Amino acid sequence: MMISDPHATLVCDEREIYESLLPLAGADILELGCGKADKTRAISQTGKVKSITALEVDTIQHAANQQRTDLPAVRFQLGGAEAIPAPDEAFDIVLMFKSLHHVPVNLMDQAMAEIRRVLKPGGMAYISEPIFAGDFNEVLRLFHDEKSMRQAAFAAIDRAVGKGDLELVSQKFFSTPGHFDSFEQFEERILNVTHTRHQLSPELYQQVKAKFMQHMTPQGADFENPLRVDLLRKA
Repeated sequence: MMISDPHATLVCDEREIYESLLPLAGADILELGCGKADKTRAISQTGKVKSITALEVDTIQHAANQQRTDLPAVRFQLGGAEAIPAPDEAFDIVLMFKSLHHVPVNLMDQAMAEIRRVLKPGGMAYISEPIFAGDFNEVLRLFHDEKSMRQAAFAAIDRAVGKGDLELVSQKFFSTPGHFDSFEQFEERILNVTHTRHQLSPELYQQVKAKFMQHMTPQGADFENPLRVDLLRKA
């Protein structure tokens, strides 16, 4: 397994990746760390899947998700990957979109074991993780350096595969486009998220703003965000 591929050139929306890799039709799906449920909504609205159970540990975001009334195939629950509130062999597919590295490092192996537990035999785990590279990462690392957490997440996946708990089907390396109209939009979407408390000193705030503004044009700031997908199967 590789943690990154510096030669990867594909740039696309992640939807193209998971739709090409996963048998969504008629599937019972578990999404771990659904956040604002943007991908939950996109997958549900394809009309292909049977059900989606979407877990989130952030109580503020979970409360907001529960107010949604337009996703009848989706059930929102409070919970984390290390203790999934579901019976054994309940799901055809488990999804983690850039969320494994948010699991406490000492609980990552437990999370992988839980994913295996709730998958049906032959079920698939789709785990996408950000790669520690790129211009956007250089802005983020000024106030939230995730290098060690991302390395730990990769190591946990590698251990699960090495032990035979899950088998590696494939890895996919690509980048997704990201756009911000302004620094204020970056501040709203990145600095003010509820799942992570970013408390920047005035000096650091100015450093982050200056670094971000290096990429600002009259049309806004555009970035390419490198990602890795590890597609796993429960034998």
